[in-house]
Parts: sequence; C-alpha cells; structure tokens
Amino acid sequence: MCRRAACREAEAEARVSPGEMAAGGLSRSERKAAERVRRLREEQQRERLRQVSRILRKAAAERSAEEGRLLAESEDLVTELQGRSRRREGLKRRQEEVCDDPEELRRKVRELASAVRNAKHLVVYTGAGISTAASIPDYRGPNGVWTLLQKGRSISAADLSEAEPTLTHMSITCLHEQKLVQHVVSQNCDGLHLRSGLPRTAMSELHGNMYIEVCTACTPNREYVRVFDVTERTALHRHQTGRTCHKCGAQLRDTIVHFGERGTLGQPLNWEAATQAASRADTILCLGSSLKVLKKYPHLWCMTKPPSRRPKLYIVNLQWTPKDDWAALKLHGKCDDVMRLLMDELGLEIPRYSRWQDPIFSLATPLRAGEEGSHSRKSLCRSREEPGPGDRGAPLSSAPVLGGWFGRGCTKRTKRKKVT
Repeated sequence: MCRRAACREAEAEARVSPGEMAAGGLSRSERKAAERVRRLREEQQRERLRQVSRILRKAAAERSAEEGRLLAESEDLVTELQGRSRRREGLKRRQEEVCDDPEELRRKVRELASAVRNAKHLVVYTGAGISTAASIPDYRGPNGVWTLLQKGRSISAADLSEAEPTLTHMSITCLHEQKLVQHVVSQNCDGLHLRSGLPRTAMSELHGNMYIEVCTACTPNREYVRVFDVTERTALHRHQTGRTCHKCGAQLRDTIVHFGERGTLGQPLNWEAATQAASRADTILCLGSSLKVLKKYPHLWCMTKPPSRRPKLYIVNLQWTPKDDWAALKLHGKCDDVMRLLMDELGLEIPRYSRWQDPIFSLATPLRAGEEGSHSRKSLCRSREEPGPGDRGAPLSSAPVLGGWFGRGCTKRTKRKKVT
C-alpha cells in the first residue's frame, strides 16, 4: 500500500483535529493513528525535498558539464589560434632573409675554405639563388616566383636570353678545374652551368636544361642543344617542342622535370653520376638552394650511412632551410659575395665569362631549313650587337618573354578531387 493511501487510512481512523490531540482527550489508538499520520506527512515532505534536491543537483551537474565543455572548447580554440600564430611567425621567419655581418661572414668563409681544401670528394648542390645575380628570379625568396604567386601578384617577364653565368657559376667552374670540386648537382633549368664551361660529365641537371631537346625514339636518345629556349610550347605533362628529329623524324621533347613528374632521361639529368658522387662525398656545399626539393631525394644525403660517416654539410643561403640543423656551418649571405671571399681565401682568380668562349655555340645543332619559324624566343648570340641565329624570319611575339619551364611550369601541381 502506498504512503498516500496509508495516510488517508490513518486519518480516517483518527478522526480528530490537531486541537483535540493537543487537549489530550484522545484514546491510545487515536494517538497512534495521529502519530502515524504525522510521520507519513513528514516522510512525504522529506521525499519531496529529496526529489527537488536531486533535480537541482542534476541541473547543477548538467550546467557544470556544459560550462566545462564550453571551457574546453574555448581552450582548444585558443590553443589552435596560438598554434596558427606560431606557425605564421615561423613561416615568416623562414621566409625572412638574414645576413651575417661582414666580420662574421669572413670568419665563416675562412672555415669554409679550410673545409674545401681538406675535402677528398666535394660535391656542390646549387639552386635558383645562384642565378638571381643574372636577373633570373628565384622561387621561394621574398620576391620569388612562388612567393609572389601565393600573394596573388603577377610575376615580371624575364628575358632569359640576356642571362649570363654569374660570379658563382664561374667560381664553381674554376674550382672544378682546380680539382677542388668533383661534381655539381643543379636544380636549375637555366643552362648557366653549361654556359660557364663546366663539363657535362661533371654536372647533373636534375630538373633539365632549357636549351636542350631530345629524341626519345632514338637509342640512345639523340640530343639537340639549341641557342634558344626550347620550352616555349611545353608545360606540365606536355613536353613536345614542335620540332622533329633529324635522324628518325620523331617528335622532339624538352628535358624539363616539373612538379608531379619523375625525371627518367639519362641526360642532362645524369642521375647516375649524381648518386655516385653523393655516395663518395665527404663534403657537400649547398649554394642558393632552399633544399625543400632536394631533401626529398634521400640518396643524395647518404641516409643509409651511419651519421658518423655522412658527409659534412655547408649551406650558403639567406633563408632558413630544412637542413640547417644538420649543417656543420650555415653562411647567411649572397652566393656571389660568399664565393668572392672564398676564392680570395683560396688564392684563386675568378675567370670572367666571355660569350665568345661560351660552349653552347660549339655544342649547338643548327635548325634545318623550314624550322626557322618554329620558335619565337630570342636566340643567343656571341656579341650583343649581332642578331642571334634563327632570329631572322622568326615570328615576333607580343607575349612576355617567359619560358615554358619558368612560367607555366613553376606552380605546384594541384591535387585532383576524388570522384565518389
């Protein structure tokens, strides 16, 4: 029987008022019934108080849990914002150019010169930073191609036919002639290492050469060196230049390796010599490279060797690189400035570039009759006054003088969305 029914029964049995109870004119059974009613009423009140207390505690717990959830979400949001801020600051610092003061730079160059003298097998890795002095923009610098594109700004036209090997290019060639540098691994497509007089066997142009087109139908591949940029009509996954092989008549293609592509040509990429040189290297000098691409080639860093047997790394760059913590020495300076000090420290004279001695003119294959109009790029010439070969009769183009490898091929590949 429930408590409420028991209470009603007890009241019926008692049939008295509180005043009568107080007067003491009740029988024993009536007093027991009245006491029973009182206890039941008190129990009901206590039960109601317990229910209210449970409701209040539950509401308080839910409110506390909601407050805790909101607090945790706010803390996560603050942490995420702080992380984004730190990443932005880190990215900003990495993009900033830092220069060593002149005395510090000289001290570091003396240490670098000692390393060059004592190296048994020195390999040089070069990037776009060694060509900025030739008015060819780099990629990740403050005014680099990718930096400007990411900011939504346009890139200026660059007449690559006017570019000449820089002091750094000529210094590297001299160091190779003096047997201080054994091999050069270049990421550049501008062909300036070739034009500086560096032998083809002593360099690997991992991303191709804008002056070279090849016939892959011939075995071995037939190579054609030109005195103009052959990449005018080429781009990512589209490499045919519009000319044909003199031997078999097959379509010629450029040698450029864009992002998202894998270089398979033997020359001018020369991967075999690059990996062999890296395996033998005891010293690596990186000039003007962000190393963000080269770091993806582990065989160039001898990662299979134990740390004690890996080559010592020297980096010349104005910006942060992902290999800075591995470097025995990091020099913050322009490549030309560092190489000028280095050559002076080594007691070597830097040869001057001469167009009359540029190897590209002796290596070049002339266009056949009817091919003069197959390009609109300005051709190289031995002197600035004379017109370049192939310029006569070449169609004039109103488009910016911007090579295919440098213009359309400079942006990163966008990921394709999966079709569900």
